[in-house]
Amino acid sequence: MFALTKLARLAALGTVVIAGALSFPVRAEELVQNLGPVGPHEPILATVGSRRVIAFYAPDGGNCGIHLIVWDPTDAESRSTIRVRVSLNPQQRVHVDSPDYKSLGLQCGDDAARLTIVDSGEQLGAGLSQ
Repeated sequence: MFALTKLARLAALGTVVIAGALSFPVRAEELVQNLGPVGPHEPILATVGSRRVIAFYAPDGGNCGIHLIVWDPTDAESRSTIRVRVSLNPQQRVHVDSPDYKSLGLQCGDDAARLTIVDSGEQLGAGLSQ
């Protein structure tokens, strides 16, 4: 009787594990996104045109000490990867532009309480020659 109860519990646990595994994305092209808003040390994960972006921040005396990592996901050798650090005052914004005229705006919240995506979309002046 005891062995049967233990076997039933094991079967139920196995069912939960299998159901959980089936809920994960099946294809590698389905990239994880976290578009925020986020708190300190939490990542924003986004696609900007043909580039991927990871952005996170740490409070820096009431400002947001932002770290941005931008890369081309098709670049197998990671030669396109860049890292940018910038400190923003509350309500100040920074924009990340991709080569294909897409833009991602990030804004520091009041008292560095959060980092939010703002003004994403087409970059002004796209296609104009300089």
